[in-house]
Amino acid sequence: MDAVRTLAGRGLPRKLWGVRKRATATAVFVVAVALLIGGLTLLILLRTSLVSAAEVAARAEAAEVAAQISGQGLDEGRHFIESGADTGQYVQILDPKGAVLASSVPAAAATPLTASRPSAGQMLIQGVPELPSLGNDDEFLVVATGVRDKGALYTVVVAATVQVEANTVATVSWFVLGAIPLLLALVGIAVWMLVGRSLRQVERIRGQVAMISARRLDGRVEVPPTADEIQALAQTMNSMLDRIEAADLEQRRFVSDASHELRSPLATLSAGVEIAAADPSGRTWEEMKSVLAGETARMRYLVEDLLTLAKANDGGLRLEKSDVDLDDILNDEVVRLRSTSRHRIVAHLEPARITGDARRLAQVVRNVLDNADRHAKSVVTIEIRNGESQAIMTIDDDGPSVPAPDRERIFERFVRLDESRSREQGGSGLGLAIAAAVMAAHDGSIRTTEAPGGGCRFEMVFPHAAPADEAGAGTGAGTGAGAGAGAGAGTKIAGTRIPGKKVPR
Repeated sequence: MDAVRTLAGRGLPRKLWGVRKRATATAVFVVAVALLIGGLTLLILLRTSLVSAAEVAARAEAAEVAAQISGQGLDEGRHFIESGADTGQYVQILDPKGAVLASSVPAAAATPLTASRPSAGQMLIQGVPELPSLGNDDEFLVVATGVRDKGALYTVVVAATVQVEANTVATVSWFVLGAIPLLLALVGIAVWMLVGRSLRQVERIRGQVAMISARRLDGRVEVPPTADEIQALAQTMNSMLDRIEAADLEQRRFVSDASHELRSPLATLSAGVEIAAADPSGRTWEEMKSVLAGETARMRYLVEDLLTLAKANDGGLRLEKSDVDLDDILNDEVVRLRSTSRHRIVAHLEPARITGDARRLAQVVRNVLDNADRHAKSVVTIEIRNGESQAIMTIDDDGPSVPAPDRERIFERFVRLDESRSREQGGSGLGLAIAAAVMAAHDGSIRTTEAPGGGCRFEMVFPHAAPADEAGAGTGAGTGAGAGAGAGAGTKIAGTRIPGKKVPR
């Protein structure tokens, strides 16, 4: 599909090429550049090789004639070149004054082929575009070397034509230039077809995804067995659809459960207001205002819990983190619970300092403690202990434990396992879900197990706890206790620390 881009400062839409066109154009361009560079390199190397071969042959011929002259005399050298030279070579022997003494062909007998006069043993090479004296407009390579005979310095000249080499390079150039468009056309067609074939898989996936509507999220795309990026795309698309379907189901369930939870207090409020409004004496209002106030508070708490969970699910749960004395938070909640509970509360609190949001952590502790108090028979036991790198809080009650299959589900929203954990006993089904969300935001964990002596246990693990002695010193300073009380581990009872003992509450 073509994208549309607005030109800066002009406001004019400019269509961009699609993947298929861009891939084909890129492939053709890259291959064209590669062919041009390769062709030029080939031609340069070919010409260099051919000229080098002609030069080697000319140098060998000049050296051989010079050897004949220096070894057997000038007459022998003259006889050697007149008896025949290689095809495409013209050989001359020049006297010390530059006149031609002998030549391999009559056309070279009149005029010297070069003005170079090298010394004995020296060899000079030059390229000339043509030699008019030979009546030949070919390109030549001229080699001249000096040789002495009877004290006189003679010059041996060999002119080798390189026109054949130039013609060969020109022929190869035309073949290369003619082959490049054909190769580019083949590359363009091949890439166009291959990319189109690959995009057909993407188009099939797109079509299958387009058929999946909000009313039918159980559809999935076909995963091709290609073991490549297309297969990975299809698998990723199915994984995304799984998450979307799960989120949609969760949202629908959340809306259904929330509406169900809100229906009861709203119905009570609506009926109470209508009845009170129908009584002009105001007696009905006096009788029902406490009920209506309770239902109003219940609905307010429920809405606040729903907002907290919505923020946690969207990653928008704000935490104001600081150093927190976990035992202080728990101690305050224990005091609150003891003032309202009919059960015995036993606390074993070690000083523990962590990093977190004190208000949110207090919310977690309160929710779990209220849950334990609702389901306990006679006693609730709270304990904080320090590990090497974490603080562990356990809250036990002697009520029925959570069945093993439900120990993960209990932290979901609006989950009530049985009639003993019902709305009538004060639970909305959101407290433990909020606790799990806040613990996750603190990089902690919460789980439920069976207590060692029977009953239900909730275990919360808080990371990054300070060692017990440092946490004790910090906690003691924070509560205003004496130096001796702050330095050691102890049990805190309503803001007072008793060093060295764990006192049951």
